[in-house]
Amino acid sequence: MSRAAIATAVALAALAALVAWSFSVGRFPVAAGDVASALWAALTGGESGLAKNVEAVILQVRAPRVLAALAVGAALAAAGAAYQNLFKNPLVSPDILGVSAGCALGAGLAILFSLPVIAIQGFAFAGGIGAVALVVAVGNWVGRRDPILTLILTGVVVGSLFGAGIALVKYVADPYNQLPAITFWLLGSFGGALPGDLAVALPLIAIGLVPLVLLRWRIDLLALSEDEARSLGLDVAKLRLAVIVCATLVTASAVALAGVIGWVGLVIPHAARLLVGASFARVLPLSLVLGAAFMLAVDTLCRTLAATEIPPGVATAFVGTPVFIALLAATFRR
Repeated sequence: MSRAAIATAVALAALAALVAWSFSVGRFPVAAGDVASALWAALTGGESGLAKNVEAVILQVRAPRVLAALAVGAALAAAGAAYQNLFKNPLVSPDILGVSAGCALGAGLAILFSLPVIAIQGFAFAGGIGAVALVVAVGNWVGRRDPILTLILTGVVVGSLFGAGIALVKYVADPYNQLPAITFWLLGSFGGALPGDLAVALPLIAIGLVPLVLLRWRIDLLALSEDEARSLGLDVAKLRLAVIVCATLVTASAVALAGVIGWVGLVIPHAARLLVGASFARVLPLSLVLGAAFMLAVDTLCRTLAATEIPPGVATAFVGTPVFIALLAATFRR
C-alpha cells in the first residue's frame, strides 16, 4: 500500500471517530448507540425506539450541523489546494480572488435591507461569484503577459474594494440590530445550518468538487511552466479557467452556508503535502478528508468548551496560526 493510501485511510478512520464524537457530545449528551439507532432508522425509514427529544437532537440539531461542518471543511481545503497549485504559491488561500470579501459584502447588504436568511445566503453566494467574475474580467482586460500575477494582483485590489464596501455597510447599519448580525455572520457559524440550507449548498459544492477530483492529474501539470504544460498537450488557459470556476463555486457555497472561516484552505493543503508529497493528485483527496475532519473538530470544540459558543472563524485563527508555523518548520527541516 502506498504512502498516500495509508495516510488517507488513517485520516478516514480519524474522521469517522470525530463524527461519532461530534454526535455524542454537547449540552445534551447522547450515547453512541442511540446515535447509531437514530441514524440507521432515518436511513432505512424504520423506528429508532428512542425518545422524541433524543431523536430530535440527533437528526434535527446535530446532523445538519455535522454535515455542514464536513462539507465546508472539505470545500475550503480542496479550494485552497487547487489555488495553491494553480498560482504556484503555498501562501495562497481560497479568498485570493476576493470571493470571501464578495460573499461578506453580499451578506452584509442583505442584512442591511432586513432580508430573510435564504436571501442572505443567496446574496452572499452572488457576491462571491461576482467578485471573482470581476477579477477575471479585469485581469483579461489588463493583459495576458503574466496571467497568474495579473490575477493575484487584481484579486488583492478587488478584495480591498469589497472590504471597503463591507466597512461602509457596517458603518451605516443599525448598531443595535443589524451591526451585531453582520459581525456575527462575518465570524462564521454552523449553528444556523438547516436541512433546507444543506439541500442547496451541498449540490453546489459537489458540482465544484467533482471536476477537481476528475481532473486532478491534469491540474497537477499546472505546476509546470506554461511551455512545458503545452508541450504535453494541455490547454492551459481552459484548464486554468476551469480550476478557478470550480474552486470559486465551492468556496462561495461554503461561505454562503457558514460565513467567513479562514485558515482551513491555507493550513490543510500544507498538512496534506507534508504527508504525501507535492503532487496535487495525491494532495487533493487527502485535503478533502483532513479539511472535513479539522472543521468538524473545531466546530465541536467551539460548541462544547464554554457556556457561550465560540465562533469557528475565531477558533480556526487561534488553532491555525501555531499549526501553520509547525508545518512550516517541519517542511523546511525536511
